[in-house]
Amino acid sequence: MADQLAPFFLGAYGENNDFFEKTVTELLRDHVYWRRNFHPEDTPPISTREQYEPAFLDGMAKTRLELHQLTAQLKRSVPFFHPRYLGHMVSDLLMPGLIAQLVTTLYNPNNIVEEAAPVTVQLELEVGRQLCRMVGFAVDTANKPCALGHLTSGGTVANDEGLWLARAVKLYPLAAKDACARLQVWPVPELETADDFTLLNWSTAQTLALADALAAHERAAALLDEVHACRVETVGLARFFAAHPLVGELVVLAPATAHYSWQKAMKLLGLGSDQLLAVPTVQARMDVKALRGMLEARAAKRLPVLAVVGVYGTTEFGTLDPLHEVSALRGAPLNFWFHVDAAWGGYIPSLFRDAQGGLRPRDEVKAEFRYFPSERVYRSTAALAEADSITVDPHKLGFVPFGAGAFLARDRRAFDLVLQDASYVFVSNTPDDEARYRKIGRFSLEGSRPGTGAAACYVNHKVLPLDGANFGRLIARSVRTCETLFDRVQVLAQELAPTVRLSVPFEPDCNLVCLAFNPKGNRSLAAANAFGRTLYDAMSVRGDLPVQLRHFFGSCTTVELAQLGEAELARIGAELELDLSAPDDTGLFLLRHTLMNPWLLSPQAPGEPSYVEAYVHYLTELIRSGR
Repeated sequence: MADQLAPFFLGAYGENNDFFEKTVTELLRDHVYWRRNFHPEDTPPISTREQYEPAFLDGMAKTRLELHQLTAQLKRSVPFFHPRYLGHMVSDLLMPGLIAQLVTTLYNPNNIVEEAAPVTVQLELEVGRQLCRMVGFAVDTANKPCALGHLTSGGTVANDEGLWLARAVKLYPLAAKDACARLQVWPVPELETADDFTLLNWSTAQTLALADALAAHERAAALLDEVHACRVETVGLARFFAAHPLVGELVVLAPATAHYSWQKAMKLLGLGSDQLLAVPTVQARMDVKALRGMLEARAAKRLPVLAVVGVYGTTEFGTLDPLHEVSALRGAPLNFWFHVDAAWGGYIPSLFRDAQGGLRPRDEVKAEFRYFPSERVYRSTAALAEADSITVDPHKLGFVPFGAGAFLARDRRAFDLVLQDASYVFVSNTPDDEARYRKIGRFSLEGSRPGTGAAACYVNHKVLPLDGANFGRLIARSVRTCETLFDRVQVLAQELAPTVRLSVPFEPDCNLVCLAFNPKGNRSLAAANAFGRTLYDAMSVRGDLPVQLRHFFGSCTTVELAQLGEAELARIGAELELDLSAPDDTGLFLLRHTLMNPWLLSPQAPGEPSYVEAYVHYLTELIRSGR
């Protein structure tokens, strides 16, 4: 039986090269014909005579030389496309999207606005709707809330935008009260008597309803101008904090496993990295009991919370926070903007969607796997629909080229609070609601950006729709590979027990496995870490060595012991036979395996073991050879 995913990848050996080359050539010729037929009555600027002159030929020769030298250097690149690569969050690319991106580059669209990219802006907005439907957001324009998504250059910018939008929404009622007081107009009566703490605890829905009420008032023009004059985005942090001292107490709560981009986002927005508070974790997942305690402590002191960040697929371990439990805490005792960083796991929900966009029953999904999904993973996936905003990275589990991130907002009205106009670019003859949401550059952090990523995502999603029967098959294979490696590692641990202790510190939630090692009899954490690093050194990329000299490629990380609770330290210490209560190092070194490649369970050759099995054999030999 033919592999159902085989038509969609170029392949580790370029197996689908004929289709790839023929299709790219056809589309390149089609582009050239488009150029020739744009205004065929014009005289070509580059004459035929020029093409035979020495300077012209010399220019062509230099170009060809440099391109060949470039491709020669690129042969030292990391072979992400091959099943021997089990390292970072990248794999072979889906061919439909790859070709779409290559070809769209010829047209060089700038998705800041339709006037610069009438085709790919529409594709980007559709990709946003596709991703919103996948996570459970409503995209019917007659619905409130109606979601909106757009692409970014990556997850970092999407996280920045999430915090930017959260701040705009959270501080809007304060500016609105200041404006209404100046004009002595109160479209929303409770605004007049509410103090700052109360206003900072309004829900997102309350704030956006307030914005609608101001816009619908008979003195809307004056009100909105005054609100604009009072907002932090206008007066700046110093003046706004001076008028509202409690704003200086705003914090963001994120698990200790959160991506480092959140620290950068806090600095970028002037909130300060000290205001990013780490929520303790259990098994590399947010400890919601600890989160509840932190919220209650702040509520008791009447201190507000700007946002809580949940992680749906940690960068280091692939673990999923219990988002359903986080969402349930809003309003009791504090309201907060709820952002989900699903840069890694964002496409996993495709596995849970049916063709109509509904959530498949857990038992139906579970029938395809040995362990996945746990009740927590299933409920966490369902709770994505309750978030205010979500980060997704198509250039990770979406299998499209870098860089393509995405930012999704559950209620598109929130974008109205960050609109930025520029008269030379945001011109419209149809100033209706839908038109303003098509001008992506008005409300996204990034202005000019390529439309190529939108084309890549759109074509991938059309060829493999974001449901369990299509794109979900690709995710399912990745999860099954993880289960296979997880089971095989349990056997390996028994095989190595006389000489080396092996631990899986965190049970996988999806398709990423981390391993820790310690030579038998060793009691030093530093020595155990050194042993692990020797294994990694044999699988890491070095610029001075041809990549063909590596049999397999992996990645690594270090989990800080301070992130682990006493019970976890005791469990991991027992598995590794290390006393982690008084360690001689601050973290535990881990080999990290990202199992994205669709052919990791395929045999290396007829009659040979799978790549996963071959990797385990290779790892065993490294360990036994004393590497």
